Amino acid sequence: MASKTVNSTQHSKLTRKQPGRPVVNKVTAYDITASLKAGFSDFLARPIMSGFFGLFYALFGILFVWCLFGIGEIWMVIPAAIAFPLVAPFAAAGLYEMSRRLQNAESFGWSDILTVMAHQRKREMGWMAFVTLFILWVWFYQFRTVLVVVLQNASFSDLEGFVNTVFFTAEGWTFLVIGTCVGAFLSAVLFSVTVVAMPMLLDRDIDFITAMLTSLRVVQENPAVMLGWAAIITVTMLLSLAPAFLGLIFTLPILGHTTWHLYQRAVLPTEG
Repeated sequence: MASKTVNSTQHSKLTRKQPGRPVVNKVTAYDITASLKAGFSDFLARPIMSGFFGLFYALFGILFVWCLFGIGEIWMVIPAAIAFPLVAPFAAAGLYEMSRRLQNAESFGWSDILTVMAHQRKREMGWMAFVTLFILWVWFYQFRTVLVVVLQNASFSDLEGFVNTVFFTAEGWTFLVIGTCVGAFLSAVLFSVTVVAMPMLLDRDIDFITAMLTSLRVVQENPAVMLGWAAIITVTMLLSLAPAFLGLIFTLPILGHTTWHLYQRAVLPTEG
């Protein structure tokens, strides 16, 4: 009887631990608050270096929008504005490394952070970029499809005409409702597979499939908390776009550092 009990206990431990598979923790609103505080602390520890990543991201957004106006693709402004925050995890890769080193009390300079980022292209991060770009392509494609079907005869020769059609006509409201629903679904998918996958790929020598599945498990185990985190990211990023993208200089670094600390709380560290 004792032997059976011991074997049963050992089997239970092995089943629960599942060696080789990252262990997901339960997180609470306190973990988000604590991660935000730690993220803000990291930003204050290296404000110039952190702000550099935010500035780079903001300038990229300004250039992207300017190009859309330049080529006359006014219709892409709305989907681009919605999709823009979704690629922030890539811009935050250097911020994850900064937080990791600050957490471990390691000294570092510009070359250390930029070198680590350059090395990511040789690892699984490239596959994550492919997944992200594929979802974004689907988003732009469906947006264009709904645009053509619902607003067949609309003219978008200038921004004013586009805004008037989309926001002040019945067809425009139909278009916004359908586009928002589809966009929300794709955004939820992308958030779920990347929320901790990006920092995990930088932190551990694992494949991108494992990272995405772990990220999905974090969301499944903590749906309400992660929904709250997604809402914080979405609102903060969208508000940051309003002042000509310049708000991103501050918000992107803080959110990036925060993501690292939330990942540390959501996924059990590897042994050793």
